[in-house]
Amino acid sequence: MSTINTSKTHISTMVKGSFGYLDPEYYKRQRLTEKSDVYSFGVVLCEVLCARPAVMHNAELRQINLAEWAKSCHRDGELDQIIDPSIRGEIEIQSLNKFVEIAMSCMNDSGIERPSMNDVVKGLELAFQLHRNCFERSNEVAFNNDSAAATNESIQCISETIFSEINDPNGR
Repeated sequence: MSTINTSKTHISTMVKGSFGYLDPEYYKRQRLTEKSDVYSFGVVLCEVLCARPAVMHNAELRQINLAEWAKSCHRDGELDQIIDPSIRGEIEIQSLNKFVEIAMSCMNDSGIERPSMNDVVKGLELAFQLHRNCFERSNEVAFNNDSAAATNESIQCISETIFSEINDPNGR
């Protein structure tokens, strides 16, 4: 029975990377994994969602690191307060919730708990499909309704209905 020399299977180096995007596990253990990139991508998704950089040195202490601030707000049920006001009301709520779910899962402190990039792509495509289907349905109601008094029920998007209309749930 042979033994594996662990010094040949792993190389530790000094931690390098951009503050705000660093995987907490990489920072602690000095080991990069493909899930380290998933964490960083989750931070990018938060930048898009909140329209601000990953690090703001001039912000109040709690808000300096976007990833930590977003995770804290999400835990406290306050994430809607940091979402970019220009997209609030412009994106369908179920699509927004899916986007947030993906971003938060990417930034899980435990790499094992993070999704694969393949799952992230599929989730983002689903979020886009949810938004697009709701937008198309809302436009149909507006064009097909002669009176301007469309009820909320007629334009409200229901997840089960939209999901059944997804043409390619496996992504591209």
